[in-house]
Order: sequence, then structure tokens, then C-alpha cells
Amino acid sequence: MSTPTASGLDNVQVADTALSDVDGERGRLTIRGHSVEELVEHATFEEVCGLMWSGALPAPAARGELRLQLSRARTAAFDMLPSLGGALGSADSMEALRAAVGQLRAGDPSEDRLRLTGAIPVFAAAWARLRAGQTPVAPNASLTHAADFLQMLTGTAPEAPRVRAIDSYLCCVVDHGMNASTFVARVVASTGSDLVSAIVAAIGALKGPLHGGAPGPVLDMLDAIGTPEHARTWLGAELTSGRRIMGMGHRIYRVRDPRAAALERATSVLESTGAAADRLTLARAVEREAERILAERHPDRPLRANVEFYTAVLLDAAGVPRTLFSTLFAASRVVGWCAHVEEQRRVGRLIRPASTYVGPAAAAAAS
Repeated sequence: MSTPTASGLDNVQVADTALSDVDGERGRLTIRGHSVEELVEHATFEEVCGLMWSGALPAPAARGELRLQLSRARTAAFDMLPSLGGALGSADSMEALRAAVGQLRAGDPSEDRLRLTGAIPVFAAAWARLRAGQTPVAPNASLTHAADFLQMLTGTAPEAPRVRAIDSYLCCVVDHGMNASTFVARVVASTGSDLVSAIVAAIGALKGPLHGGAPGPVLDMLDAIGTPEHARTWLGAELTSGRRIMGMGHRIYRVRDPRAAALERATSVLESTGAAADRLTLARAVEREAERILAERHPDRPLRANVEFYTAVLLDAAGVPRTLFSTLFAASRVVGWCAHVEEQRRVGRLIRPASTYVGPAAAAAAS
């Protein structure tokens, strides 16, 4: 008798983890004992790196050392750019990132996680500038990770509200349970392969449109709607045409994604600029109308705003082009991937799920 299968491994427990807990029913995300809202509001990205890799928020001295190590890693990645060949020449930012990260050489895992975390924003910013016909900008060791990404992207000293917005985003999406890319990283780690290989595989999973691929289309939706009064008509037409509403609904959450709430509040620091304020006002109106119309059409299926909805609004307001949204996600999530790889290595067991054969039976042997 065959055993029941779970399509997509839904509700199948594949690991014990101390890294993050996703409570889809109550809309809570706990990261190493801290709510995601707490980290977004009060922590820096460097502190969250320390939390993920050591289990506790670092003391000031350790935080300063980690900031220095990440700045050195960014400088080392920038020095690699001439040797990357055509890796950053792809028209797709995630394809370029996958190719560039694949050229990092694996060594000591504790050093590799710093090199990977430092390299991704450098490669992302360099790709964007090269695509625009501009010269890549060198890292500035005096800046935080978030601030340095912005100055490498724009070539100018970043404004404090934009830095805080990017810092908030990096803290927000650092880990999220056993999502597809994290699972892929753990599978690779379970084979005994190196950390760089695990992260390249995770980037490949993140590149897929069903995992981390909708923030850009959220902006396309907001652009198409234009003003709050047009929201209901536009959303209704999309649903009638069989298309889904971008940024609404989540595989796990039955209520509003807590990261959406955290990023909505983080975006408010940018409301001092007129364009950002107008975009946030429109996004809030579209979210409210989308909730209403989806509840009318799918009363038994809760569909609320997910992380991608306000990711799009925040990153756009901070001046990040939508072509870089997925790579900036990777710039944060790499920290969680590295922590999961280390956790999986301690388990020391190859991940090898079973499958149920549903093909034709073998022909009977000739007598």
C-alpha cells in the first residue's frame, strides 16, 4: 500500500530549527526569539547578522567588529569585479547575481558567510550601474551595510531616511521558516557540499517567479491604478479576467503578513517626500479595496497583504529600481541561508525524501 503524499511538502516537518518560527494563523514571525516588528523598528542589519549567526544580538563591541568585517567583505567583492568577466552582463539581475556569486571560492564557512553577505550588494549595485552605462562605485568602509549599498548604487551620499528604510527592509526579510530557497540551501548542505554552492542553489530557487518574484509587479499594478478612486474598477477587471492581485495572499499566512505591517510602518519614514507620500497613500487604498473585493469573491479563502506589497512601496520610495528588488531580497536572506546551512551541518544527515511511483508497471519477464 502506498503512503499518502503531501503535494509541495505542505505541513511536512523536515527539520527542527532555532532560527525562525512562522505562525500563519496568528500572523506572527519570530526570529531567534524576537518579533520581526521589533527587529525592523529597533535593530540594524549588522545586529541581525549577529543574532542569526550567534543566537543573540551583539554587544556594541561585537557589533562594531561585525560592521568592520562586512565592510572588508564588500571591498574584497568590489576588487573581484574585473575578474568576473561577463557574469554581470546578463539583462536579468538574478541571473547575473547567480553567475557572479558562483565565482566566489569556498573556504572556511565562518569567513565565507561574511564574504557572501558582503558580495551580494556589491554585485547588485555594480550590475545596475553597468546596465545604465555607468562605472561601478567602490564601497565606503565608513558606512553601514545599508548606507553603503545606496552609495554604491547612486554614487552619492545617501539621505538618512533612505538608509533607515533599507536597513529596515534588510532586517525584515532575513529569514522566514522553511521557504523554498532555504530548503534548497539545506538540501545542498546535507550532501556535505560547501557554503558557496548552497547559496548559489538558493539564489537559483529565489529566481523563480513563485518565490520572491512579485514586488516589481506590485508597482506595475499601482502605476496602472493611478489613483485610489480607480482601485475597485481596476481590481475587479483583473479578477474577472482570471488574473491574481499582486502582493495579496500567502501560502502560510491566513491573516495579514506581519512583515507587510512592519514595512508599511518603515515606509512612513519616507513620507516627507511628496512622491513617497502619494505612493503610500495609494498603496494603502489599494490594499483596503483588494481586501474587500477578495473577501466578496473568496469568502472562505483569506487573502491579505503579503510582504511583497509593501516591499515594492518601500524600495521604490528609497530609490531602488524594481529590477533590483529580488537581488536586494537575496542581500538580506543570504544571512538566513548561511545560518540554516550551519544548522543543517550540525544535523549531519543527508536529506532524502521518498516519492510515490505512479508510472506504468514493469512488463512481466518472459518465461
